[in-house]
Amino acid sequence: MGLLDGIFSGELNPIGGFKVTLDHIRQKRVTNQYPKAKRPKPPRAHGRHILNRYEDGMEKCIGCELCAAVCPADCIYVRGKDNDPQAPTSPGERYGFVYEINYLRCIHCDMCVEACPTEAITESKLLEFSFTSRADAIYTKRELVVDSEGRPRRQPWEDWREGNDLHSSAWMRATSPSGSAAFEGKVQWSAELGYGTRAPEGGQSQMRDDAATGNLALSELLSKHLLAGEKPSTKEGQA
Repeated sequence: MGLLDGIFSGELNPIGGFKVTLDHIRQKRVTNQYPKAKRPKPPRAHGRHILNRYEDGMEKCIGCELCAAVCPADCIYVRGKDNDPQAPTSPGERYGFVYEINYLRCIHCDMCVEACPTEAITESKLLEFSFTSRADAIYTKRELVVDSEGRPRRQPWEDWREGNDLHSSAWMRATSPSGSAAFEGKVQWSAELGYGTRAPEGGQSQMRDDAATGNLALSELLSKHLLAGEKPSTKEGQA
């Protein structure tokens, strides 16, 4: 009898285990009608890559091949070429003559973005893209380099939505050289064609602008999914 009392009155109470389920049955449904409606993506989401340009239209890629060297999936192929002195493609001595990414291998780890010395390659928020042939899965420089207005070149098999090209690889801009907190919130990168200077993402201090970087508080993201007593404080956590 003591064992039964312990089961029905303690943490092992089988009836009490359904309390969360019963409480949420009465809640309003929060299912999105995907793909017509999509939830906003976190600013640090890793999606399809883009190769950026400077504000004067020159390509940022200098063909150093560091992205290809650091890639753990060996999905990036780069070959540099000397710039034409009369009509240079990039400000450096060389530029990315060949640039390919095999998305059948890519794991979107963003290590290529961290390795790039000129912020040439970043990742957009585009996650919904698929292929009907293996050839389409290998993006070349023609698909990766932004257009004359700085916008990503959209392919027929990609489902671009508003905002997918914003806050490109925002998380990489959260810290500073050598991780020194003294540089937090200070711009350490060049401007981009079509977007200007990307806003720096703040850390734990007050030097942050969530509106500029697209950050959303957890209380905003989860408010529809939680009961009143489960909602975190408005000051608790950032997505």
